[in-house]
Amino acid sequence: MRLSPNWIRDFVDLPDDTHRLADDLTSIGIAVEGISGSGDGTVFEMEIGTNRPDAMNHYGVAREASALYNKPLKPVEARLPKASNAASFPIEIEDPKGCARFTARMLRNVRITPSPKNVINRLGLLDQRPINNAVDATNYTLWEIGKPTHVFDLDLLEGGRIIVRQARDGETLKTLDGVERTLSNEDLVVADARKPVGLAGVMGGYDTMITDKTRNILIESAWWDPGIVRKMSKRHSLHTDASHRFERGADFESTVLSTNRVAELILNSGGGELAGEIIDVIARRIDQAPIALYLSEVQRILGERLPEREIVRILEHLGFSVLAEGHDSGEFTVHVPSWRLDVEREIDLIEEIARLHGYDKFTNRLPAFSGAVVETPHAAKDQKVRSTLLALGYNEAVSLSFISRRDAERFSPAIALELANPQSEEASVMRTSMIPGMLDMLAHNLNRGIDQVRLFEAGQVFESVGQEAKELKRVLLGASAAALESQMPASSRLDVSQNEHAAASAVFRCLKGDVEQLVAAFECGPVYFDAKVSDYYHPGRSARLVLEGSTVAQFGQLSPEIAAARKIRQDVYLAEIYLDRLYTRPLRQVRFRALPRYPAVERDFSFVFEDRVLFENIKQAATSLDIAELVNFVPAEIFRGRGIPAGSYSILLRGTFQSAERTLREDEVAQWSARIIKALEVVGGTLRAS
Repeated sequence: MRLSPNWIRDFVDLPDDTHRLADDLTSIGIAVEGISGSGDGTVFEMEIGTNRPDAMNHYGVAREASALYNKPLKPVEARLPKASNAASFPIEIEDPKGCARFTARMLRNVRITPSPKNVINRLGLLDQRPINNAVDATNYTLWEIGKPTHVFDLDLLEGGRIIVRQARDGETLKTLDGVERTLSNEDLVVADARKPVGLAGVMGGYDTMITDKTRNILIESAWWDPGIVRKMSKRHSLHTDASHRFERGADFESTVLSTNRVAELILNSGGGELAGEIIDVIARRIDQAPIALYLSEVQRILGERLPEREIVRILEHLGFSVLAEGHDSGEFTVHVPSWRLDVEREIDLIEEIARLHGYDKFTNRLPAFSGAVVETPHAAKDQKVRSTLLALGYNEAVSLSFISRRDAERFSPAIALELANPQSEEASVMRTSMIPGMLDMLAHNLNRGIDQVRLFEAGQVFESVGQEAKELKRVLLGASAAALESQMPASSRLDVSQNEHAAASAVFRCLKGDVEQLVAAFECGPVYFDAKVSDYYHPGRSARLVLEGSTVAQFGQLSPEIAAARKIRQDVYLAEIYLDRLYTRPLRQVRFRALPRYPAVERDFSFVFEDRVLFENIKQAATSLDIAELVNFVPAEIFRGRGIPAGSYSILLRGTFQSAERTLREDEVAQWSARIIKALEVVGGTLRAS
C-alpha cells in the first residue's frame, strides 16, 4: 500500500531524511519497499503484514515511529459544533455475533461538492480517485486512522431505522459497483425497514449512495466479525479496502472517533449541521484479557537483560498499559489496546519489545548446542544442484507455495490440495507447479526495466492422491531471452531482425546446455531428448529429457499466448527439473582417465534433413551401429536458407574415432564412415555433395 511520510509527520516529529525514516521503519517490521516522488509528493510503497491492520494507515505508522524515536504521539481529535436538536435514529442489532458495535451520526442540510484541495491531493498520492466531499471524507478517515466508515443518503433509508441482520435467502442488493447480488442467510447486511442497504463490512448499497441531490447524511462506523466478513468477501468475490481491514480485525474502540472525524470533514467542506448526538449501540464488548509479563522471561527469550524503563517505554508508546505487580517483583500486568488483536500471549509482547529495541542491538551469540546435527537425506545432492546453478549465473529465488486454482489446472494435470481458509482466490490451493510463482517473479523484474533475469527456485509441489497429500521435489529455472543470449560468445550471437528463428533457436540451445550441465552432475547413463512437452511451452523451441523412459526435465520458451496473457513482453524460458526422479541416481564421482596414447581421427558428414527429424534420431542411428571406436558424434553446424528446401535444414556432423590400443587405419575409418552415411540415409537424410 502507499502512504505519505508527510502525512505521518502530522502526528509525530520525525527526521527530515525520508530515506533514513524508510530504513528505520523497515528495521522494525513496517517495511518500506520503495520510495517515489519528492518533496510533498513523496510516497512510501509499503508492505504491511496481514496481522497488522493497525499499521495499515498513517496514524498507525506514526504510532510505530513514536516508539522507535521516543517522540510523543499527537492525538487525533474531531472538533464538532454543538448539535442543533435532540433528533435520534433507531438502530437495532439482531446479530450481535456478527456486529458487536454500530455507531452512527446524522448530518442535515449538507452540500455535496468536490473535496478541498488538500484532501484531493492527499488521496491522489495514494491512488485514490476523488468522488465528492462526503465519500472522500470516509476514504480520508480510512487512510488517516485505519477505520472503514460509510455514508448513506438519510432520505433514502426507508422506515427511519437501521437494522443489522442476516439476509434472507433470495434477497438482492445492488452494491456500489453496480452489480446486483443475490444474498443468502449466510450474509450479514445493514438494512432499513424494508430492504438491505449494505453488505456488512464489504460494500455499501447503490440505492442509498451519496449523490449531488443528497442533503441529509447518516454516517456509519461499526465493528464486524472478521470471519463473517472474510466469508462474505470470498463468497461474492468482492475484496475492498474495507473488507481487507475488517477481515483482519478492526479497532472496536475507534467507531466513535471515526464517525466524528468523517462528520468534521463533511461539515468543513459542505456546511450543514449536526442533527442530534452520536448514536452508539454496543451489542457485546470486545475485551482482551490482560497478559502477565515477566522480566526473567524477556531475558531468557532475548538473551539479554533490558532495562525495565526501556521495556515500559516501548510498550506504552505502542499503546499498551503497563502495571507493575509489587515492588521489584519483575512481573507486570499488560493491558492490550483495542487495535492490537494480534497480541494474545507473553511471547507476543516480547516480540514487540525486541523489534522496537532493535534486533541489531543484540549481541551475536550462538545458542548452546545440544543433540546431533540432522542432515536431510539428499543434502549433498541439494548442495550440488544449488552450487551448479549459482555457477551458471542463476540467482536463487523463493515464491509462495500457494497459487490460484486456475493456474493449478493450467500448469499441471495433478489434483490440487485446497486450502481450508485461503487468503484470496489467487492463493486458494497448494501449488501443483512452480511455474506461476516463477512467472510472477520474472514479470516483476522485467516490468521494472531489468532485462537480464536468470532465477531458479528449489522446493516442493503438492498433489492430492486419493486421501493423501504427496510432496514432490522440483527445481525450476527461469530466464529472459536477453540473459541467456548474454552468455553466448559475441561471435555466435545472431541479429534477431535478420533471422528471428535462428536467434531464438540459439537461445534455446543455451538453456538446453544449462539443463545438460545440471544433469551431468549425476550418474545418469544414456539419456535422450524429444519434443513431447506440455502445451504451455513453445512447440518449436522446447524439449524434454528422458532417462530410462522417465521424464527428468522439460524446458523451453514459454508459449507466446501465455506470455501475452500474463503481460510478459519479452521471451522467457523455463526448465522444470524433476528432482524426485533425478535423485534416484547417485552423484557423479570424479574419475581419472589417462590421456590417449594414440591419435584421434575426425570425419565430417554434411546432410540435409526434414525439420521433423531430431538430432536424437540422428545420434541414435549412428551410435546404434556399435562402432566401439566412435567416441564422439556431435553437430558442428546447422544451416537454413539459400539452397536448402523449405521445411528442412542442413547439418554438419562431426564423428571422432579413436582406439586406446593402436593407431587407426584409413580403410577402417572409411568403412565406418560408410556405415554411418547409410544409417543416416535410412532415417531420412540426404548426403550433400562436398
